[in-house]
Amino acid sequence: MLQSYQDILNKGLQDYQLPNHPRNLYEPVRYLLNLGGKRIRPVLVLMAADLFGGEPEKALHAALAIEVFHNFTLIHDDIMDQAPIRRGQPTVHEKWDTNTAILSGDVMMVEANKHLTKTEVTYLKKVLDVFNETAQGVCEGQLLDMEFEKRHDVSIAEYIGMIRLKTAILLGGALQIGAIIGGAADADARLIYDFGVNLGLAFQLQDDILDVYGDPEKFGKQIGGDILSDKKTFLLLTAFQQANEAQRKQLADLVGSQHPGKVAAVTALYDELNVRAFAEAEMDTFSEQAFDALKSISVNDFRKAALLDLAENILAREK
Repeated sequence: MLQSYQDILNKGLQDYQLPNHPRNLYEPVRYLLNLGGKRIRPVLVLMAADLFGGEPEKALHAALAIEVFHNFTLIHDDIMDQAPIRRGQPTVHEKWDTNTAILSGDVMMVEANKHLTKTEVTYLKKVLDVFNETAQGVCEGQLLDMEFEKRHDVSIAEYIGMIRLKTAILLGGALQIGAIIGGAADADARLIYDFGVNLGLAFQLQDDILDVYGDPEKFGKQIGGDILSDKKTFLLLTAFQQANEAQRKQLADLVGSQHPGKVAAVTALYDELNVRAFAEAEMDTFSEQAFDALKSISVNDFRKAALLDLAENILAREK
């Protein structure tokens, strides 16, 4: 079932025509889109449209808009993070240069809006409202993430609010847009948005856990990368919250240091403080809220099965 949605999306991406001139503006866009990725967000648009009895093909341009917008954020995030690699290949600003990457990202935002305007006029206003609110929230989340790097008093509640904006609302917005195009009632469109947001929060918390405790071959990223970069994660913030004075001092000394055994030392403190259990409990809370929202949607369970399976697979990465 999932393959059918991916086939629709892949066909749309193959047919997607960008201008050829100026070459250095549009070639980076082609390059990034061709790097692939899971493409979960645009698939969710198609699945949500289908869930409510719409034709997935009618949501294709909205799905492409979500995919192009997501990749736009990746170009700019990579510049801000000075990241050299994206999906195993050089980032756009490394392969070209920073100014080109900024402009190519900007034109992707324009392209996303062009796709959205091809939505059936009956639903266009609602779709644009959801998209614009989502896009603005993602930008707010990215800024908060950057500000948190310079702060030493970030609370767990602030962190959850940041990942909600930066990561989770794009899943929720994708699903809500698909639901609108599928003809969903407003209440159901809101429920599927809540499903996506809570699923996104659970996914990000799982990512925090896997960064420390995952199998590097299955996780696909460097284990301990968040620790090495001193990233404010749920685990780190919980560790500071749970630590006694001596543990807190030890943790504070490690953060910001270049200690060769930093990952092992921080992980040992996490183990002492049982922060993994706290993170898994929080992840489970958001997972339950996601599945409760999906259950409440006024569509029969058979039609929800594909979304339920996808959500369970997303959250089934080995911890």
